[in-house]
Amino acid sequence: MTKLKSTLTLGFLFAFSSLFAQAPKYSDDFLDIGVSARALSMGNSVVATVNDVTSAYWNPAGLLNVTGNIQISLMHAEYFAGIAKYDYGALSYRIDSASVFGITAIRFGVDDIPYTIDLVDASGNVNYDNITSFSAADYAFLFSYARKVAIPGLQLGANVKVLRMVVGDFASAWGFGFDAGAQYQYKNWQFGAVARDFTSTFNAWSYDLNSDIQTVFQETGNVIPQDNIEVTLPRLLLGAARKFTFFQKKVSLLGELDADVTFDGKRNTVISTNPVSVDPHVGFEIGYRDFIFLRGGVNNIQNSTDVTGAPITTFQPDFGVGIKIKSFTLDYALTNIGNASVALYSNIFSLKFDINKRTP
Repeated sequence: MTKLKSTLTLGFLFAFSSLFAQAPKYSDDFLDIGVSARALSMGNSVVATVNDVTSAYWNPAGLLNVTGNIQISLMHAEYFAGIAKYDYGALSYRIDSASVFGITAIRFGVDDIPYTIDLVDASGNVNYDNITSFSAADYAFLFSYARKVAIPGLQLGANVKVLRMVVGDFASAWGFGFDAGAQYQYKNWQFGAVARDFTSTFNAWSYDLNSDIQTVFQETGNVIPQDNIEVTLPRLLLGAARKFTFFQKKVSLLGELDADVTFDGKRNTVISTNPVSVDPHVGFEIGYRDFIFLRGGVNNIQNSTDVTGAPITTFQPDFGVGIKIKSFTLDYALTNIGNASVALYSNIFSLKFDINKRTP
């Protein structure tokens, strides 16, 4: 294989091999991006108060607070100047007064990636007609169930997660895991907890690399990947919130403080020990007549250094608005994908609407 051929495929190999070499603490990271412009604009601080179909993602126990018999939510987002696309859709269905079922589908992918390994033939001729393309995409399917219990103010929920990862015809994986959640209301306070991947989530990777690809890996010093099992370790999400009303209940103020607790070693968070790290984040929502909402939040708080090497603390601010007209809700968020030090803000819109049973 020629040196030119190896050079032309190098960009592809970097993107390709990075998917093979993820450490366990950073596996399934596409599920950390978040859904719903409302939640994203509040700095992902909704574990205690989420009360709609998006609860299946944030805290499945919140599904019990869905107002309609059927509720649907949709979201499309684009990141990195439209290179990566994130699509989300969810539906919840009320079984009875004490239980709700939900199903969620998520896709995060990069499409039309040039595949240039055959650009240069064995004689050294360049043929652009040999350039093809492929997609690298992650899929998640959540099947959720929530139910009331005998303890007043307490509701529980759980997810069964099925994951599918595909990198062209070269690599693929199936994954399986569970989430469990709870919400509890005590007087004017609301509390939430989610054990995400509480049994660990296992992704079984398999690879189908032809001889040309293996040769390029060898020539560029990359390890040829072998079939393996990738493990996503458990994470605990905690939240506490309180809602205030003013001016004869025309104006409301909701504030929530959350903390993501991980157990896989030190992370670049404000509270970082070995093996536990804590990532706090906060959000608020101001509403007028339950019609229009102004939201904000702060998350991704990290210990970092400036250009001189001096320690600093960085954070990511988020903003958004929402409007609710009867059973229809439109939300908007200006948010970052998760790097507080780089201005990669995106405009996110999400829709939500209720479908109620017709009365005879």
